[in-house]
Amino acid sequence: MNSQTTYYKTPIGIAKIIGDKNGIQSIKVLDDDSISIELLKTEIPEVLQDCVTQLEEYFKGKRASFNLTVNPKGTTFQKKVWKALLDIPYGKTRTYLQQSKFLGDVKAIRAVASANGKNPLWIVIPCHRVIGSDGSLTGYAGGIWRKKWLLAHENPVKQQSLF
Repeated sequence: MNSQTTYYKTPIGIAKIIGDKNGIQSIKVLDDDSISIELLKTEIPEVLQDCVTQLEEYFKGKRASFNLTVNPKGTTFQKKVWKALLDIPYGKTRTYLQQSKFLGDVKAIRAVASANGKNPLWIVIPCHRVIGSDGSLTGYAGGIWRKKWLLAHENPVKQQSLF
């Protein structure tokens, strides 16, 4: 089956979503000015409608996890790393070192970081939840400002009472 594509406007840019009946293959967030407004007005293919709905719920703060059939293209190792990302709870982070330990090989930290960077399913497979050992927001293909936005969205600072 041929892949279908749709575009969805999010608070962090235009999401380009690609998938077919076997699942969602890719979600990338593009800069707004790289997409024609006409593309945003096109009808969403049926195989991508649930993905758009769930992303919309996520950005409205009504969804903390996704229930989608995914079919990302990658190596066996990359898929193992991406699967492990799904174990990082909403609103939490894990360091690249913790992620490497979680995967069973502390020496694989660079390979794990590289696989995170090749994650084709932004937001749904939450690579934005992996941070540097010193707490820094390192290594996000969509830009550090998007990573910061997503982490703040998932874990907003609560106003504390003065009294």
